[in-house]
Amino acid sequence: MNAPVSRYLTLAGRSVHLLDWGRADAPAVILWHGFARNARDFDDLAAALSAQYRLLAVDTIGRGFSEWSPQPDAEYTVPFYARQAIELFDHFNLTTARWVGTSMGGLIGMAVAGTALKDRISHLVLNDVGPAIAPGAVSRILSYAGTPPAFATLPELEQYFRTIYAPFGIATDAGWQKLAETSARRLPDGRLTPHYDPQIAAVLGRQAATVTGDAWPLYDQITAKTLLLRGAVSDLLSDETAAEMTRRGPKARRIDMPGIGHAPALDTVEQIALIAAFLAE
Repeated sequence: MNAPVSRYLTLAGRSVHLLDWGRADAPAVILWHGFARNARDFDDLAAALSAQYRLLAVDTIGRGFSEWSPQPDAEYTVPFYARQAIELFDHFNLTTARWVGTSMGGLIGMAVAGTALKDRISHLVLNDVGPAIAPGAVSRILSYAGTPPAFATLPELEQYFRTIYAPFGIATDAGWQKLAETSARRLPDGRLTPHYDPQIAAVLGRQAATVTGDAWPLYDQITAKTLLLRGAVSDLLSDETAAEMTRRGPKARRIDMPGIGHAPALDTVEQIALIAAFLAE
């Protein structure tokens, strides 16, 4: 396994950071994280797959080391992220690629796999997300993301993450410590707070109706092989929606993760093996 290379691209006029894992001549896999997360969430998956693939793990604008938008209402949206994804494909001259998207990253994947990149995405992994999103889950996300707290020490921030991200199913102390260390930024007063721009939540609050709307017509346009991973106790992706996803559009193959909510962390040997086997088909 090689360490990833940090790259900074200008996509749709904004500076975007990504981690580039594996060989440049290997088949490409795009890794796109969830709403208030960042590219480091895919470290375990990317490390495990880097011998077979080139993996591009993106920090969405407003998160990680990517630029914060000066126009949040226009740019902290799935259509704008999709525009950046299309430019990402063009930048790397990707005629075809696989896509693994957690939550929001899956929404972006659906948006491009059903439209502009329909013929360029061969495999689509949707991690606990679908064309219909439960409004209650959006309310829960907004309850913590809208006013991110600040703490004097990293262990205090870690404890906060253990509380709000308990549904991820992270099983080890080392996993929680890494999540905290890769999800923190310092404020001018020296305290630690989550790494993202709080405006991402403000925009989500104003546009929640759009996010939870009906994206079934888009889903029905997808032709990529599709794997649906669902937290068995997810409050975002209902059992009914997941079942419908197996019957229409790309007819996703569905696998539920026992005891996990929204969204599986993709950090266990079992979860990584499922994705590896699917991507290899």
